[in-house]
Amino acid sequence: MTTTALNKAQIEVLNALSHLTTAEDVLMLKQAIAEFFAKRADAEMEKLWEQGAWNENTLQDFSTAHYRTPY
Repeated sequence: MTTTALNKAQIEVLNALSHLTTAEDVLMLKQAIAEFFAKRADAEMEKLWEQGAWNENTLQDFSTAHYRTPY
């Protein structure tokens, strides 16, 4: 197994985590992280829409698609 050094952003996150003291703090952090990634995903989808790579048909296809991993 290869080990990697933590980058500056990862160290900052770990330092912030050291200040969480309650379950409510953890829940609030989870919510903030979820909102962060949701905004990033939304921005990327908006770019695809503006570039013409996505349209109403793409959204319709997603609504009926099944992307489960076969086991």
